[in-house]
Amino acid sequence: MSCGLGPEYCAMTESMPATNEELRSKLMDVQIELQQERGKVCKLRERLQEQRKARELEQHKHAVALTDLRAKLHEEKLREIAAVREGLARQHDVELARAIKIRDAEVQRLQGLVNALRDGAADKLKNALLGEAREEARRAFDGERLKLQQEIQEQKMARKQAEEALTNAQQADKAKAADLRTAYQQHQDEVHRIKRDCERDIRRLMDELKAKDRVVGALERELGLQAGYTQKLQLQKEALDEQLGHVREAERHNHGSPKREVVPGLGDNSDLLNNQELEERDLRRFQLKIAELHSVIRKLEDRNALLADERNELLKRVREAESQMKPIFEKNKRLSKKNDDLLQTLQRMEEKLKNLSRENAEMSQLKRPISLTDLSHAHEEQEVEFLKLQISEQRGIIDELTQERDRLVLSKKRRKPLKLSKRHVVETYFGFDEESIDSETSSLTSYNTDLTDRTPATPEEDLEEFRCSRTREQLQAELNGCQAKILDLEKALAERGQDSKWVEEKQYLLRTNQELHEKMCVLQQNESRLQAEVQDARDQNELLEFRVLELEERERRSPALNLHMSAFPENSSSALQSYCRQEGVKDVIIPELMKKLDILGDNGNLRNEEQVAVIQAGTVISLCEKWLKQIDSTEAALTQKMIDLENDKELFSKQKGFLEEELDYRKQALDQAYMRIEELEATLYSALQQEQPACQAVAESLTDRQREELRLAVDKLRRQILRQSRQFDSQILQERMELLQQAQQVRLKTNQVRLLSPFGFSFFSVPWLTQQSSN
Repeated sequence: MSCGLGPEYCAMTESMPATNEELRSKLMDVQIELQQERGKVCKLRERLQEQRKARELEQHKHAVALTDLRAKLHEEKLREIAAVREGLARQHDVELARAIKIRDAEVQRLQGLVNALRDGAADKLKNALLGEAREEARRAFDGERLKLQQEIQEQKMARKQAEEALTNAQQADKAKAADLRTAYQQHQDEVHRIKRDCERDIRRLMDELKAKDRVVGALERELGLQAGYTQKLQLQKEALDEQLGHVREAERHNHGSPKREVVPGLGDNSDLLNNQELEERDLRRFQLKIAELHSVIRKLEDRNALLADERNELLKRVREAESQMKPIFEKNKRLSKKNDDLLQTLQRMEEKLKNLSRENAEMSQLKRPISLTDLSHAHEEQEVEFLKLQISEQRGIIDELTQERDRLVLSKKRRKPLKLSKRHVVETYFGFDEESIDSETSSLTSYNTDLTDRTPATPEEDLEEFRCSRTREQLQAELNGCQAKILDLEKALAERGQDSKWVEEKQYLLRTNQELHEKMCVLQQNESRLQAEVQDARDQNELLEFRVLELEERERRSPALNLHMSAFPENSSSALQSYCRQEGVKDVIIPELMKKLDILGDNGNLRNEEQVAVIQAGTVISLCEKWLKQIDSTEAALTQKMIDLENDKELFSKQKGFLEEELDYRKQALDQAYMRIEELEATLYSALQQEQPACQAVAESLTDRQREELRLAVDKLRRQILRQSRQFDSQILQERMELLQQAQQVRLKTNQVRLLSPFGFSFFSVPWLTQQSSN
């Protein structure tokens, strides 16, 4: 009765390697997919780094170009200012030369008149000459006054144009600020949408990884159960071997001493020998069958190894072909039309084939077999047709592979093929690799053949014969199931279903990675644009701050001007009279003094020297009055210019406040964007931290690398911004220094004008005039 356990154990040990091989192959597939996904992620990171470097280079180039353009614009402005300055200086020199010529002509004419008066000309001639001189002086004064009024009108028109340009610029700034706010809101909505999409993709990928981990755990548990069952069978086999040894010793003892008593409960010797012979025959027959099955399994293992090698080669070819898919895609577009035509012809041929197959079936039904030989011939013909179909399918596969090989050879000639390193996989936490499986399967088969070489043939008292037959049938059914599984695996490998599924998954992962990469690029572009706008706003704010500081410094350094200065009216008595009153000399009346000087000049009792002195005093007083009027007009123009500067200062302060508000708003927006990005990174990091220990190492390495790259990028961007800000500050400081120099020059001119205003009375004192009038 122990004969039932021998075949049962052999069949179980025979079925175990097949199931173990199947589980190991599944584990190998899962492990290979995981390694491929890791390689894809690494490649994507490398591409992301390359694109970041390219983007940083482009930003640096744009920054350099922007600085060059600003330097050129600054140089052009300086050239224009220098040209205007030279033109104004030239015009001033021309006017000064013209005034000097006019003054020299007047001096010569007056000198001639004085000489004529010395010679004792008549009084009428003196009066006529004085009248002519006064008329000419009045005409010159009127001409100068008209010129100054025209200049004032021109200045007013220029001021109006500047105000209009300022209002237009403010409106444009407001419109630009509104556009920037709307664009920022749109970018914020886009960031939220991309965040939701990223979270959805992360959850889906996490669910897929968890499902794969569950599958791996189930396969590991099943493998552990199978290993425990084999260990149990091995223990039972050892126990049976011990019992067999005891029974053989008992038999040898019985054969050696036939006079000893027979063991109770075993029956007659003849029945025992017959049973032993039958059991030995069955055991030998089963051993032969097991040996045949071992040979079949070894052949299948060899074939499986060959198919695995072919599969690896095909995978390598697929990887190489992926880098060469672009020209194939173009050819695919050209061949799509031909494919449509061929599909139509194929449909027509399929319809014809269906009709022919229907007719063939009807003819075969009509031709019924008459005898057993006809039936055997029909069965053989069906088998031959089936074999022909298999051969045709294999030929089609071989033709496809040869075409693919030729295409790859042509592509390798055009482009150097990539040398892929051979993967040496070892025993890991998830299973075994390609190298260790062959060695272990060979060791297992050798172990099984060693077990079949032993011939345990001892009966056992506790088992029954019907149980032996039932176990035999069960083992036979399991053996048939294993053979069916082996055939299914061969068909699956032949049809390359796993490869197609892997390619589909790979394409899906590539599409998702490409979409995520595009979203990241869009976000980075938006971030860089917002940073550029914020930097422009900061530059404008700094410019306005410098301008305000300059105006405050100018206001602090410049003397306090009395903006409510009363200009001398045209119909008043004299500007010299008002000046004398301001100086405290109230006894002198300039018109009466002029009349007295005229009377004294007409008086003939005076000597010639006294008459000349009186005439010169009159001319000097008239020139001083004219000069004071000119100074008054220039002082009024300067006061108007100061009023305009104060208005400009107020406008700049308002614009500064507006730009400060805009800058604060953009800073808040940028801070919110940074906070949103940090929240996204935190959610991604927490999601990666929630994974199993197998994926934690990958998550930690990914976050560390990303943090390092982000830190380097931020440091580089900060250095670039600081360098640009220093350049802009230096340019602005140069412009401010030039403007300060111009303001100092204007201030010096105003001081000179103020110093010259009382200079006319230094050589012609008021007491002398009073003394002459009293005389």
